[in-house]
Amino acid sequence: MPIRRAAVAGSWYPGTAPALAAAVDRHLALATREVGGDLMALVAPHAGLVYSGPVAAHAYRLLRDRPFDVAVLVGPSHFVGFDGVAMYRAGGFETPFGVAPIDEACAEALRAASPIFRDHPGAHAREHSLEMQLPFLQRVAPDAKILPLLMGYQTAETARALGDALAVALDGRKALLIASTDLSHYHDAATASRLDAVVIDHVTRFDADGLQRALDLQPEHACGGGPLVAVMRAAKLRGARDAVVLDYADSGDVSGDKSAVVGYLAAAFGTFDGNRGGR
Repeated sequence: MPIRRAAVAGSWYPGTAPALAAAVDRHLALATREVGGDLMALVAPHAGLVYSGPVAAHAYRLLRDRPFDVAVLVGPSHFVGFDGVAMYRAGGFETPFGVAPIDEACAEALRAASPIFRDHPGAHAREHSLEMQLPFLQRVAPDAKILPLLMGYQTAETARALGDALAVALDGRKALLIASTDLSHYHDAATASRLDAVVIDHVTRFDADGLQRALDLQPEHACGGGPLVAVMRAAKLRGARDAVVLDYADSGDVSGDKSAVVGYLAAAFGTFDGNRGGR
């Protein structure tokens, strides 16, 4: 498969390496949360860097001094509808920082674990949900390979199958799972806060099944709700015990317009020192 060229560089984030490094580093410098212990999965938003970057930085800061062999990026498909999960299984993803290489062996292991995966490079061509993770990932973990996965129709069955397949395929690998999702879209800030609190509550309690039930009733809670459920399920199956919400904000905190906002969440899953939360 060819190199997937950057789709939103120069618009959603700076288009040159020096400018992008400066922007990412500014956000990371303001993220101060520390979590000790074994990190297995992150939740990060995927809006334009100026809007969601301050929140995403709280998640990606945790990767410092935590090496991983592969980062599995799981996000929603905003532009193309399809059944199952679209895998980009070879080549790499380009940003101004260079090409993030695909972990082809991990891709083949995942394909062998479940029939839900399909080759669909067209679904990846315009999609920003995974690309927006790469500026942070390449900056703080430049040696990690990636495995990009896009969920099409976000059914409970696909989320469960994806979570189970990830747990099987990643067994024995030093892998990081990353769920790419924004929360509610274009409500006033008070309404958004109420909707987003449902997701935050289930994340805090590490309750993937409860989150899926909430999404079944009201999908608008999160545009990447399915990827989030799948990552939570896989992290727990891989031994994660704890969940920590790192930061929450909305787009109005940057724009000043609280009449129609998008919610952003950063969270982490793993086995953390001094934390016995989750269930």
